Amino acid sequence: MTEDLLEKAKEFIGRTLSHMSTSDRVAASREAKALILSINEIYKETKDQNLMDVMKELTEKKRKIEKRLKGTPLV
Repeated sequence: MTEDLLEKAKEFIGRTLSHMSTSDRVAASREAKALILSINEIYKETKDQNLMDVMKELTEKKRKIEKRLKGTPLV
């Protein structure tokens, strides 16, 4: 199960963000959240540093997606 989640996470991290529609960005953000929460459940039991590193990468990618969704403020 862990290997499957890590494989999905690596595939997600490798995706390109360009030319995504808004609905694609929302779906990607939700997918990242689900992956992070799934990996976190395993991390709680094993305390494997590799899992923490993958979660950090996913969180960074998710933040970039969400930043693009929210747009720039109109000061």
